[in-house]
Amino acid sequence: MARSMVIKVTAGSDAPERCNQAFTVAAAAVASGVPVSLWLTGESAWYGLPGRAEELALPHATPLADLLDVVLTGGRVTVCTQCAARRDITQDDLIDGVRIAGASTFVEEVLGDQVQALVY
Repeated sequence: MARSMVIKVTAGSDAPERCNQAFTVAAAAVASGVPVSLWLTGESAWYGLPGRAEELALPHATPLADLLDVVLTGGRVTVCTQCAARRDITQDDLIDGVRIAGASTFVEEVLGDQVQALVY
């Protein structure tokens, strides 16, 4: 069985470098053929909405929107249930291909065989 990665991003515009780094790792893993599950929690939950990733600008970094597109083509993107609720984000608000799921789903993914989990 192939190894996979679960990446949890907690930062958004409040810590753009940390946020972009998580998306960069996720996109690089997808580009390498690694199954990736990217979890958007806390302030990064906003990046599950159309147009929001374009708002994050970080010098000398690949645009967040481009990284998100890569992850969506070959991985899974999830917005935390509680984080979405606190921000009044619903499934209908999200980019196609992004889902809302909770802690039990996160735990299930992290405990899968051959999984590498990272938190940013």
